[in-house]
Amino acid sequence: MEHRQGWKPLEIGPADAGGTADADGLVSHLDSLTGLEQLLAKEKALVFRGFQVSEGALDAVMDRLLPNRLAYVHGNSPRTKVGKNIYTSTEYPAEYVISMHNEMSYAHQWPTRLLFYCAVAPATGGATPVVDGRLWLDSLDDDVREAFAGGVRYTQNLHGGRGLGKSWQDTFETDSKDKVEEFLTGARASWQWLRGDAVRVTQDRASTLRHPLTGEEVWFNQADQWHPAGLGDETAAELAKVLPADELPQSVSYADGSPIPAAHVHQIRDRGLAAAVDVDWRQGDLLLIDNVLVGHGRRAYSGARRVLSPCPTDRAPGLMLR
Repeated sequence: MEHRQGWKPLEIGPADAGGTADADGLVSHLDSLTGLEQLLAKEKALVFRGFQVSEGALDAVMDRLLPNRLAYVHGNSPRTKVGKNIYTSTEYPAEYVISMHNEMSYAHQWPTRLLFYCAVAPATGGATPVVDGRLWLDSLDDDVREAFAGGVRYTQNLHGGRGLGKSWQDTFETDSKDKVEEFLTGARASWQWLRGDAVRVTQDRASTLRHPLTGEEVWFNQADQWHPAGLGDETAAELAKVLPADELPQSVSYADGSPIPAAHVHQIRDRGLAAAVDVDWRQGDLLLIDNVLVGHGRRAYSGARRVLSPCPTDRAPGLMLR
């Protein structure tokens, strides 16, 4: 793990835990551990390395670190469900980097913690970079922070089965429009059903958040991932040829509806990645992060990388423009 800005995740191995180098040793350590929530808030991220946890032994470990997993409802990234509320990490071409983000920071509720498990390590690359959200916020120019002070507006165009991006059925894991509307009402989101069985969802959210235990203010939004400029100039230009801005699968503006300059998007993306610490994977490793204090992403890689991420139940309620 590369160490930048004076912070890196806490690594815990069998010697640190005083146990055996297997899943039973890790489970025994976790059973004896008190104050996991406080430890995670202090360290921000924990890497469990050297326990050689197999995929078949994963359930017992997850029950300690992330019990009672939920479905990935309203998740916007392409992922495949491979078990009981266990998903692959974002399925994105191996040659591309996934920029830093906090999971579901665009939503009305988000996971307070995330768990990643390496079932198959990549041949090269493929690290999961993690960034201290406070450092990310501090790294941004004053004018960028001021521009985002009023919050952001996320817009999703979800097709009904045929189209670009995810369908609303996949996004909400239901075929019932009534259930979608019930969910969106609870999320305090606006929506409009469109031609072709599509739906447009709009949400206004804050750009920063204070951690409930530490009080730290952190960068907490996905403006750079929802903005076409975050895809790169060439990709954004090609996308603009296919669809007008108001028909993109997802887009973002300031909360008052005014456009976000591409330069702001590039700065957010680039400085988040520059401040990140890389967690390199070995088969059987686990990474637990505080999803408010820490953003995560993915480096480009080669080989058959397989990293799984269960969806947790410990979701914190969000507020409109906190």
